[in-house]
Amino acid sequence: MIAIIDYDAGNIKSVEKALQFLKQEVCITRDRAMIRSADQVILPGVGSFGDAMEQLRKYELDKVIYEVVDQAKPFLGICLGLQLLFERSEESPAVEGLGILKGEIVKIPKAEGIKIPHMGWNSLTIQNQGRLFEGLEEHPYVYFVHSYYLKAKEEQIVTASTEYSAHIHASVEWKNVFACQFHPEKSGETGLKILQNFISMKGLEKGIG
Repeated sequence: MIAIIDYDAGNIKSVEKALQFLKQEVCITRDRAMIRSADQVILPGVGSFGDAMEQLRKYELDKVIYEVVDQAKPFLGICLGLQLLFERSEESPAVEGLGILKGEIVKIPKAEGIKIPHMGWNSLTIQNQGRLFEGLEEHPYVYFVHSYYLKAKEEQIVTASTEYSAHIHASVEWKNVFACQFHPEKSGETGLKILQNFISMKGLEKGIG
């Protein structure tokens, strides 16, 4: 069973539908025992970094996220879910992120001909043998919706990047922790393959400790 963490953020139902299309048993929940018992856990979401962290702490879901990561359970952050895994965001400077991974979230810089938010299809450059991208072409196209982007502190965790007024770290992997700034659930066959690769993850090292 795959648990999708419900913390009142948007875009949860589209993730559920994509997983159901892949014939997976899915549960949208904030029940901590159910999240602990799941085979894989997904943290999706769109919205404000500060509001999202407030909601995670309100429901004590930050604690269960640390627990499942420490159990070496496959964990996937999507869009805002990626950003929350890091230390801080320019969107909410006074708010600490989960800090599971090292880096910061910064505003996409203004540039001529660039619309913010970054909304639409863009190609990825794959690096560091990203396990989410096994079996995909060299520069797959995926769907983005965001105004802030990741600057990871450690380049070795970055498995995909894209260019949009800046060099954007678009996906990361560290042991049992995976995250995408783009939306695999909205990225057609490519996105379904990425989700299938995540579903297939077994025997991972734990990402904390």
